[in-house]
Amino acid sequence: MTHPGVAGAVIGLDIGGSKTRGITWLDGTAVADTSGGSANVQNVSRDQARINLEGVFASLNRGPVARVVVGSGGIDTAEDANALTELIQPLAPDAVVSVVHDTRLLLAAAGYSTGIAVIAGTGSAAWGTNGKDEARAGGWGYLLGDEGSGYWFAREAVRYSLDRMNHGLRADELTKALVKACGLSGPEGLIALFHSGAGRGFWASKSPVVFECAASGHAASLDMILQAGADLASLAAKCAEQLKIDGPIVLGGGLGVNQPTLQTAMRIALCSRGLGTLQVLTQDPVFGALHLASN
Repeated sequence: MTHPGVAGAVIGLDIGGSKTRGITWLDGTAVADTSGGSANVQNVSRDQARINLEGVFASLNRGPVARVVVGSGGIDTAEDANALTELIQPLAPDAVVSVVHDTRLLLAAAGYSTGIAVIAGTGSAAWGTNGKDEARAGGWGYLLGDEGSGYWFAREAVRYSLDRMNHGLRADELTKALVKACGLSGPEGLIALFHSGAGRGFWASKSPVVFECAASGHAASLDMILQAGADLASLAAKCAEQLKIDGPIVLGGGLGVNQPTLQTAMRIALCSRGLGTLQVLTQDPVFGALHLASN
């Protein structure tokens, strides 16, 4: 991808809950592209984030860098942005470093300067702008929210399976698929596994079992998807209400981009609220960093 309006070397980072994607552009042309472990300090320790960032920059840095534009989950305050900037600045000491919430990358990657971006990945959040004001919704983290995220789907599947066990019911299609995906012998092992320290990324990676079961007609799995679509649409609606706009609405994140059933559920919920058509992101959010660097 080329962006002729940007001069010099620019590094863009998309820091998700599971990985960090990075690209170096030279005069608007991509010259290096790499991925590494997550540098989101909500998911990994500060030391691990530093190590992961060092690995990414070792593959990306090809000389003096003018700008570093970073989108990351968990950037809710200026203090959050400053803390991540402190980790990145030593890796590009002469660069101007800009850190924003990762939802901002989505809208920019879709080529929009105004609108609403919704991310459904390991976590979930929405961000929007009308060109003058900004609005945020969700992004509270897995302990307080993240409805419609990969982690949320796995947690709901665990709760569903344990509830069936409490009622003395046999493991059904969803429970069997979840137990198998987790490498367990039965649903009784889910409690210990859930509290054993298995991370958000581990559980988010189990979310596809819900979609696979829904595709085969499992009613409870389909209900979860419909609920997730409604919850994600609600995030977009909260931004739309504050900004007094109805779109465009862009959906990104690994779950949002790769699960058509979730997209359909969200479209249904958006339509019922009188909001604009949903656009699914067609390129990785990291490309939004170049767009932001040019503004």
